[in-house]
Amino acid sequence: MLAPPNCVAGQMIRLRHPTLASPFFFSCVTDAIDAISEAVPDALTQLDIGVEEVPDVDALVTSHMPLASAVQAEEDRLAQVIMYRRPIELRAPSREELRHLVFATLVEQVASATGYTLDTLDPDNLRGED
Repeated sequence: MLAPPNCVAGQMIRLRHPTLASPFFFSCVTDAIDAISEAVPDALTQLDIGVEEVPDVDALVTSHMPLASAVQAEEDRLAQVIMYRRPIELRAPSREELRHLVFATLVEQVASATGYTLDTLDPDNLRGED
């Protein structure tokens, strides 16, 4: 994949990590949603889950790149969990690690957004936490 001409290079450059949609990433998110729904069927009924490539620069409050964010519900909207695909993919060295990281991240964010405990959302401890 090529990036358009820019002020730095002045020419088309090959992107090191193309930002194409990742079917495997979305299947990991879907599998994680299914596992949480199986453990706690009501956990996701009042929650919107979305995927974005990267977090909005304005939302960054530290120098660390977040993997996801959770937003509490308000009167006019459901609670939300946003998974950031590129930061998660870059931290996972393999497909199996990616699947694990997506699940662990989603469980933590759903717990934050809904108030369910981690152990309730992940009773089989698939996150591998002690």
